[in-house]
Order: sequence, then C-alpha cells, then structure tokens
Amino acid sequence: MNMQKQFRHVDLKVNLSDIPTVNENGSRYYLCEGERYPSVTTVTGWKKRQFFAEWRVKNPRESKRVLSRGNMLHETIEDYLNNKDINLLSTTPTVATLFAQLKPELDKIDNILALEVPLWSSTLGLAGRVDCVAEYNGELCIIDFKGSTRMKRTEDIDNYFTQATAYAIMWHERTGQPIHKFNILMSTEASCTPQVFSGNPIDYVKNLHEAIKFYKRDTQKILLNK
Repeated sequence: MNMQKQFRHVDLKVNLSDIPTVNENGSRYYLCEGERYPSVTTVTGWKKRQFFAEWRVKNPRESKRVLSRGNMLHETIEDYLNNKDINLLSTTPTVATLFAQLKPELDKIDNILALEVPLWSSTLGLAGRVDCVAEYNGELCIIDFKGSTRMKRTEDIDNYFTQATAYAIMWHERTGQPIHKFNILMSTEASCTPQVFSGNPIDYVKNLHEAIKFYKRDTQKILLNK
C-alpha cells in the first residue's frame, strides 16, 4: 500500500559500519576498535532495571506482547522512512493503529541522514544504535520512536532524554556535525493522538554523566560481591 510520502535521504559520506555486540551480566556491550562499550540503553535505563525485571517476571505474556509490538512498530516505521511499500495488513491491528497514529509526525521528517545506524563515543565510553537522524519540521535532530501502552509524563521518561543526548554527542564525535535538538515521537494504545517530547541535548548532559557514573559504580559493586 502506497503511503504517499517520499522521503529524501542524504549521503552522509561518513562510514558508520556495524559494530559486533556481546551480552554479559545483564548488559549489552559493543566492541569498538579494541574497546568494549556498554550500550546507551543499558546505561540510561540501569536505575530502572530492577523494576522492569520484576514486572517481566510477573507479567510474562504482556512482556512478550510489548516486546513484539515494539519490534514490529520499529520495523514498519523504518520501512516507511526508507520509502518501501507498507502493508499494514501484515502487522497486528495494534501496530497498524500505532503506526497510523504516528504517521502525521513521521511525515514531518525529511532529509534523512541515518536510520538504525551504530554510533559510539570514546569520550562517553558508550555505544548504541540511533533510530533516526534527520530534519523534523526543518530542524536537524535526533529522533527516537516509541510505542507505549499508556500516555507518558515527562518525569516518567527521563532516561529517553539522556539516551537521545548520548546519541547527539556520539553523532558529533563520529561525524563532526553538532545536533541541538531531539524529538521523542510516541504513539500510545490509550490515546488517539501521539505524544512528542522535544529538548536540547545540552540540558541533559549532566544527567547523562550521572547515569554513567551510577552504572559504573553499581556494576563494579556487583562484580565485587560475586
């Protein structure tokens, strides 16, 4: 099914090749030029890991559903932004609804520089895969796509903002191109309209460094107690 919008893709002229990963002790690591960096998602979500681990144990079916929903929604969004024909009948009704809800915001994206590319920073000692780097409403930014069961408050998703900040720093380090904006585009099952959370990475650098320090202290403590 042709969804009409055709997105322009810009040749970055920078090689952002794939990075091998390993999983150890509850953390994902990226192997970058002889270094082993923890993933951005692991580090920025480390404080909440116990809560989500317990939730997954208590709600195994819902946990599996949410994971599948997220993967399928991301794949559909990526295909759409890559100008592929989208057949929403091949997804679940929930994913089709979430995508349709988010589509007006996706159509504000253009001049795409990167989709699902690996990034890393020797300054931060982190690595990960950024959802999208592109113009949104004409402004270059880090763009992250989220699906949710319920509406979110800003205070609920501070780790999303530190994650986007890390990607902005990594992007600058890898490409030399500064980014001064991020947008979290979220569709929810409990709403008919998407949520958009915007910010300037510079405002969350302190929070990011605190998250990194907490992760390092806590993982070191865990290793010492083994």
